[in-house]
Order: sequence, then C-alpha cells, then structure tokens
Amino acid sequence: MSSTVAQALLALRELGTVAALRAGSRSPRLKVNAHIHLPPNFSAFESVRQAVELARAQEIGVLGVSNYYDYDVYGPLTALVRPAGIFPLFGLETIALIDPLVVEGVKINDPGNPGKMYLCGKGITRIAPFSDQAMRILSLIRGNDSTRMAKVVAALDAVLASRGVALGMTEAAVVDMIVRRHGSPRASVYLQERHVCQAFQEALFARVPADRRGAALARILGAAPKSLEPVAVQNDLRAHLLKSGKPAYVQETFVNFEQAYRLVLELGGIPCYPVLADGTSPICAFEQPVSSLIERLRQRNIHLVEFVPLRNSPQVLRQYVLALRQAGLAVTAGTEHNTLDLLPLEPACTGGAAVPQYVQEIFWEGACVVAAHQFLTLHGQCGYVDAEGNANSAYGSAEQRIVDLAALGSAVIARYRQTSKP
Repeated sequence: MSSTVAQALLALRELGTVAALRAGSRSPRLKVNAHIHLPPNFSAFESVRQAVELARAQEIGVLGVSNYYDYDVYGPLTALVRPAGIFPLFGLETIALIDPLVVEGVKINDPGNPGKMYLCGKGITRIAPFSDQAMRILSLIRGNDSTRMAKVVAALDAVLASRGVALGMTEAAVVDMIVRRHGSPRASVYLQERHVCQAFQEALFARVPADRRGAALARILGAAPKSLEPVAVQNDLRAHLLKSGKPAYVQETFVNFEQAYRLVLELGGIPCYPVLADGTSPICAFEQPVSSLIERLRQRNIHLVEFVPLRNSPQVLRQYVLALRQAGLAVTAGTEHNTLDLLPLEPACTGGAAVPQYVQEIFWEGACVVAAHQFLTLHGQCGYVDAEGNANSAYGSAEQRIVDLAALGSAVIARYRQTSKP
C-alpha cells in the first residue's frame, strides 16, 4: 500500500480532536458527488488531476471515490483535492453472489443476473496497511477477477481471429494500454471488461483501414455495428461477444455476501447498498416495493444506501429516497463516471432533470454522515456503524444518529476547507 495513502489519512485525522470539531462551525450545504471511479478503474477521467480540476470548476465541495480492487490512487487524490478545498470521501465497490437468490431467480441491483449484488463501502480508513482478513478477501477477489479477465482476453482474441481479424492481443497488452493512457502504476491495474473492449477496439482500428471497418465489424459481431465511433464499437464488442451466452463469455466468480460485507468492515467502512430502482424496467424484485427493500436491508444489517440519480426519474428517486430516509437509513448519491462519457459531476436525474431540492438535502446529510464516520474511525472511535456493521448504539434512535453525525461531518468538512491551502 502506497505511503501516500497513509499520509492522506493522517492529514484528515489531524484536522483536530473530535470534541473540538463537535464544537466548531458547520459547513453550508455544498455540491456533493459521493461515488466516482478513478483510473486505473475504467473511468471517464484521463487522470486524477483532470477529475479534481473538473470538480473544482463545477464547484463540487465533497468528492467520493469508490474504486474496485486497489486504493493507492487515494493518496494522489487527497494531495490534489486539499488545495482545491474539496473534501475526499474514501470508498470501495465490490460484487457478491447470493446463492439462494440465484436459485430463486431474484434480481437484486443487477438486472441481468439473478442473485448478483453490487455492494459499496463508504468512509473506509483502514487501508494503510490492510488487516490480515482484508488482505485475504481482497486477494481472493483479485485472484478470481484476474484469472477470469485473462481468459476473457484470450477468448475474445480467438473469436476475432476465427472471424478474420487476428490481433494477437494479450492480457499484458491490455494492461500496457491502461498504464500508457493513465500513467497508473502497473501493480495497481486490475482489468475490467470495458478495458478489454477498449484495447481491442484500438487494436482493431490500428489494423483495419477505416473504409473496411464496417464489414470487418459485421463479421466479428455477427450483426451490423450500431456505429463506427470508438465507444459504440467498444459497447458492441461487449454486448455481442462478452455477455452471457455469447462466444467469448467467461463465467464470473464472486465472493459471497458475508465476505463482501466483511471486507467493507475490515477496511473501516460503512456497508452501503446501491439502489437501482427505476434504472431498469421492471424494477428488480429485491427492490420493490420500497417497504420490502427496507426490510431486506435491515435483515442484512445495512444502514446506508446510495443512488446514481442519472438512472432515475425525479418522481421515483424522491419516492425511494424519502422512504429510505424516513426508515432511518442515511442516503448518498454519485455519478460513477465508469464509462467514457464525461458527464457533469453534480448528480442529475434522467434526461438531465434536476434532483428535487429536498432530496439534495438528504444527499448532503448522507455525505456528512460518511465524513463523520471517516473522522471518528481515524480517531479510534465508533462511527456510524461499529466493527460488526451494527448501528452505533451511543445514539437513542436512528434519526438522532444521522442528525448528530451529519452535524459532526459538516463541522469536519468546514474545518477542512478552512485549513485548505489554495
């Protein structure tokens, strides 16, 4: 683990004592994005610097990162956001498979795969160094994923060769593309399907002249390409060749829910469920009605949820957010930025519709809760949840816990911005 991550955490810890921060002034509501992905994850951003510069230009006050597999990039992030006065939230994203729900055919927050659950962690602080148990789970996840991605590259290369376009692509060549594109340390790179498709598209375009690409892609895909634009070609390769039942599909291997949940806790974070809601139609069975989603989350000891509002209509977003918040769950929101589309950083609903004002207030409150958790755990105290994921019992109710911790988090953010050096 990079020493810059440890230094970044130390800098946040040294904002002051918990008592002093509780007595300090609070921040006004700021623009918040609690979930983006940074390189070497597949990302809209070319670099951490670009992400921070865009966040500053768009007046984002709190920026959360939820990368897969490796967190070394959080050190450089913190070094860049501090002079910009942007408060960093550290997080992670992982995937679990819940076997009983696979058997029952229940879709959770992945509309294409029953039993597959995306799970996030918010406010992680125990990442320099990892605990032994965190390292074991991470090593399992990384090993499973790396093994699969090597097979995906080989399978996709074989399909293209059999259809008349021999590229000789290797896993190492895909990693080379990421290192070259983002300047990321090679050891921090873990491949995703989008990386593979980008590398194949670039190699294909380098090999096949522009006037022959349409015909070549029609042979490769077994269908006419939607477009010859690079991103469209990448999406076509993924949809026609890598998905379940397609010729280059390689079955995924996931940890179970308990392992994913434990990883979040071992890293000092808050287990967080990303709600898809009307990001798919019909809404996944696990998430409807919202009253049933609340009960299912309680059964799994989850006290924090997150939205990517771009997937949601304002009406459905408001319905879900208000119901979840009234049930005593804190709520955050982000944009992911896990495609090449360089969208605005402030979350918006489908079609660019504004997030309802009251919902924005709830998202700010949730970000402040995560900031408080991050700060408290850096001081060796219990944050929003304890080491087993249980809600902090020092508060009389879920409402009081959220309100009090949001107040502390707001003070932490205010102090951070007061001491930032432009």
